[in-house]
Amino acid sequence: MKGLQFLQFNDTGSLVQELAGRIGELLEEGIAARGQASLAVSGGTTPLPLFAALSGVGLDWAKVFITLVDERWVDSEAEDSNEKMVRKHLLQRRAAEARFVGMKTSAATARDGEDSCAAALSRLPLPFDALILGMGNDGHTASLFPGADRLLEAVALDSEKLCLAISPPEAPHERMSLTLPAILNSRQIILHIGGATKRDIYFKACQDAPAEEMPIRYILNQSQVPVAVYWAP
Repeated sequence: MKGLQFLQFNDTGSLVQELAGRIGELLEEGIAARGQASLAVSGGTTPLPLFAALSGVGLDWAKVFITLVDERWVDSEAEDSNEKMVRKHLLQRRAAEARFVGMKTSAATARDGEDSCAAALSRLPLPFDALILGMGNDGHTASLFPGADRLLEAVALDSEKLCLAISPPEAPHERMSLTLPAILNSRQIILHIGGATKRDIYFKACQDAPAEEMPIRYILNQSQVPVAVYWAP
């Protein structure tokens, strides 16, 4: 767990202010180093206040690429679409100038869309300057779900795939997820969680146990990329 930090805040507002500033710094560093930067974000309700704050950060957003760590294979205008959520809450104000690269393609299924999604993602400047993950109550992150039939393929470190179609055992919709090697192709990974339940799940995930039981362990137990955990009640 080398490079793993647990940062605790008194409230969501303090966390959001600090994290938005840190992400802005990472993106500025990317722009300074190579003329462009990349950010990968997660869906769900937890990051919505962060997205609102981040959209107002002052930097050259036209040089920033934004993508998702995973996506439900639904129309981009559907309520369950992570792309719709990002467009509504993050690609606003100053961040409206960022270049968004979505995962959902015109393919009928995520499995059929793997190649077209990978082709789109290949346009991103890598490594990601910042990659933001969430965590489910079952210990999944991105769409790396425990019990998914392609989980071991998705977390294989020798895989050259950027993305993989996965069907969760219980959650709805077929998904497209970044693979573990793609997630680890980052300068900084951020795990953003909130509430007592998620804190308990996080500390459980830090225990020495099989990673496939709680796939967030694949992130927490590696030493390739620094991981900063941001938590507030």
